[in-house]
Amino acid sequence: MRSFEELYGIAAERKGGPGALDALLEPAVPPDELALLPDDRWLSILTKAVFSAGFNWKVVENKWPGFEEAFKGFDVGAVAFMDDVWFDRLLTDTRVIRNGAKLRAVQENAVLLQDLASDHGSAARAIAYWPREDYVGLLELLKTRGSRLGGTTAQYALRFGGRDGFILSKDVVARLVAEGIVDKAPTSKKALAAVQVAFNDWSVESGRGLKEISRVLAMSV
Repeated sequence: MRSFEELYGIAAERKGGPGALDALLEPAVPPDELALLPDDRWLSILTKAVFSAGFNWKVVENKWPGFEEAFKGFDVGAVAFMDDVWFDRLLTDTRVIRNGAKLRAVQENAVLLQDLASDHGSAARAIAYWPREDYVGLLELLKTRGSRLGGTTAQYALRFGGRDGFILSKDVVARLVAEGIVDKAPTSKKALAAVQVAFNDWSVESGRGLKEISRVLAMSV
């Protein structure tokens, strides 16, 4: 496994120098600021990621004002207690994408956020202050206790929300394979743990967050 300095050098050469590369590396939102994000915004972010997975994101984006209306501003308490009448109405509501499984996932993820809020004061606090050194643990929580948040869906949602973390995109995985950290796209707990260790090591070396490291790895390919 090469040092972060070496990988940064590869990416900088590809992007026109250190200055040009650094201009592309936007840091994540600081935890104290991220913790102030209302939980309804997290439900909105998770929902957008769920509906964008395997679908044309432009269609999702264009329909988003309708989603906000149909889900009552993504009020977590209201959506968590969605009754059958509301759900059945959504199945014929042209303001949203009428995918029954994904529509039901919105309610299930509202329940998850409600549970996190009960344990941590708010779901935003749980997400913001989850240890960066155990980012894969946060991903596992969202996957197992949430709905349709496996694969890279939760990774993109957390990135969109401003949380520091990595995205195991095709290019990032290619770099991880090239460095001998994994031999294919990591899905097992063992492989994801190895990825976390590598990112932690690069973070200690460079003083950079997981998002910046992830971006450098992607741009080194």
